[in-house]
Amino acid sequence: MRIDNFEINKNSEVFIIAELSANHNGNLETALETIRAAKRTGANAIKLQTYTADTLTINSDKDDFILKSGSIWDGRTYYDLYQEAHTPWEWHKALFDTAAEEGLICFSSPFDKTAVDFLEDLNTPAYKIASFEITDIPLIEYTASKGKPIIISTGIAEQEDIELALDACHRMGNKDIALLKCTSSYPAPIEEANMVMVKDLAKRYNVISGLSDHTMGSTVPVVATCFGAKIIEKHFILDKSVGGPDASFSLDEKEFTEMVTLVREAEKAIGKVDYSLTEKQKKGKDFSRSLYVVEDIKAGEVITEKNVRSIRPGFGLHPKYLNKVIGQKINKRIDKGTALNLRDIKK
Repeated sequence: MRIDNFEINKNSEVFIIAELSANHNGNLETALETIRAAKRTGANAIKLQTYTADTLTINSDKDDFILKSGSIWDGRTYYDLYQEAHTPWEWHKALFDTAAEEGLICFSSPFDKTAVDFLEDLNTPAYKIASFEITDIPLIEYTASKGKPIIISTGIAEQEDIELALDACHRMGNKDIALLKCTSSYPAPIEEANMVMVKDLAKRYNVISGLSDHTMGSTVPVVATCFGAKIIEKHFILDKSVGGPDASFSLDEKEFTEMVTLVREAEKAIGKVDYSLTEKQKKGKDFSRSLYVVEDIKAGEVITEKNVRSIRPGFGLHPKYLNKVIGQKINKRIDKGTALNLRDIKK
């Protein structure tokens, strides 16, 4: 998968996405400065959400339209929440342009066909299907038909939902797909992160896999990296004092920077399967054990467990020879502290 100038594959570094979401709190300058801050953290991309309250729901206060699922937004109507949280479409060009100036990749999550058309006009390099939209097969088909990389969150998905979404993309001739493990709880309990799924998604569906994270802190992104995540998305806020619907589970600039650093360190720590030693590791063998003469031995004297031992350092004969040399005779005088050599033993 290639998103703009970033190649994502099993050997690439993690593609780290700072999710803007509602963390502008209705202020364009805050949104622009958040993009600049995302660049400072080391993120690779900034992601927007492209919808309006009217493209997501209707303005109704009937019981069905009042949130009551145990979220931090319970008691509000869908319309009221999305009216507050949406990113105005007239801001999008300025946001895309600022990201480009900063050297950040910018793309978005569309929530209906009109949003896809709008983002096409902005030459978005990729699309993200949000967790709650994974069941919107017509939206996925239309988005996939644009032939661009699609990242799909699986927050509310059962296995059948994932397969239906993948089939929708494939029908449109689009196999440029990544699946993100996501726990659609805000914030998400760490015990529900289930990061082993990152590895399973990649293997089961032969796709790039990753994480869309709503837990607090950086632990889960680091674990995801160790399980092979190649995309990590995390909500980012300039400063929690900005406020807004998503502020409580977003990372600020200092926290996001720390997360990026930890993910990059985790990548280095993972390494590769390699049983050869570096030069530094080879030098470390000086501290291993080997066979040394620990009491003066005269020529013709027999080697015993008392006068030859396996000790540090590692410049002498390999310890595997200890049982073979015990009982053999020495062919010359050897002083205490001398590394034993096979040449010192009578044939």
